[in-house]
Amino acid sequence: MAIRNQLEKLATERNTPCVTISLNTHRTHPDNLQDEIVLKNLLKEAEDRVINEFGKRDVASLLEKIQHVTSEIDVNHNLDSLHIFLSNDTEEIVKSTWETSNSGVHISESFAVRSLIKDVNRSESYLIMLLSQSGVHLYEAVNDGIVAEIKNDDFPFSQTRHYNTFPDKGSDPKHLDDLLREYFNKVDKALVKVSNETGLQCLVICTEDNYSHLQHVADKPSIYIGYAAVDYNKVAPHQIVLQAWEIVKEKQSQHRAKLIDEMKEAVAQGKVLTDLQEIYQASIDGRGDLLIVHQDFSQPVLMTGERTFDLIEDVTVPNAIDDITSTIAWEVLSKNGNVVFTAQDEIKDLGKIVLKTRY
Repeated sequence: MAIRNQLEKLATERNTPCVTISLNTHRTHPDNLQDEIVLKNLLKEAEDRVINEFGKRDVASLLEKIQHVTSEIDVNHNLDSLHIFLSNDTEEIVKSTWETSNSGVHISESFAVRSLIKDVNRSESYLIMLLSQSGVHLYEAVNDGIVAEIKNDDFPFSQTRHYNTFPDKGSDPKHLDDLLREYFNKVDKALVKVSNETGLQCLVICTEDNYSHLQHVADKPSIYIGYAAVDYNKVAPHQIVLQAWEIVKEKQSQHRAKLIDEMKEAVAQGKVLTDLQEIYQASIDGRGDLLIVHQDFSQPVLMTGERTFDLIEDVTVPNAIDDITSTIAWEVLSKNGNVVFTAQDEIKDLGKIVLKTRY
């Protein structure tokens, strides 16, 4: 199930109760062995809290899921975090390429989906083109993984056939340059076709000189994210995608910094809320345009009405919402607002959670 569809399904479920378990995990042995221990302890905590708060009879299906969900998880294939969503009606397991700052057991009438919102916001689909005069390969990637190599009437390109056939021009740099431009022009047109079909931008792995030539002939320069210098000893798909992902992550960080600047500019316009209760009310009213939450911030609450709550410290209090920021974030996102979870401390000048309103 696509992560966005998964998020929508989980964010809209209401059940008594919904159990969310989140933990950071490890990709390699032997570190991933500790993931088993941490998960076992969290599941035991979840079981005890559910029984103490709801008894056994009405949540028998949920308790069975808690007891057996480990059989669905292979720690040898963990990524950077693991999120488990369980209720009487639901069992969803999500492995993420992002660490979570929301580790632990969360029990409420709804799932704690902030980690999935972060995944949606930072999940990036893009193209990677390995470009050289000896051939061109094109791949579709999501974050730090290759989805597939693009193979069609154009890709992969064979070695350039635009050779110099005039003996008297063999040392003419302009003629040789024109031949190279012609080759890259064909590559660019083929890439534009794929980009138009997929809506994806492309990061190029190549030499600086080749990227410069490509940019000079590009019909739509905006489809290029940038380039990374090729290391011809590391051109396997699993190697170039890691190289590309570092650049894409940096672009995402720069975009988040711009959104923080946008938030600061909105302060002078009187459009920024910093009070948590006001932020919650604006979010459910559809007034949220941009929500920025520092990733270390969470707040349990106890609802006192449909629009009001009391702040609490003890998440085990009956009917508590473990983290109201999860609810707020979904309300903003589902009503076409932007949501950013960030570790960038610039936002702390305004507060750990701030909302720019539409009006």
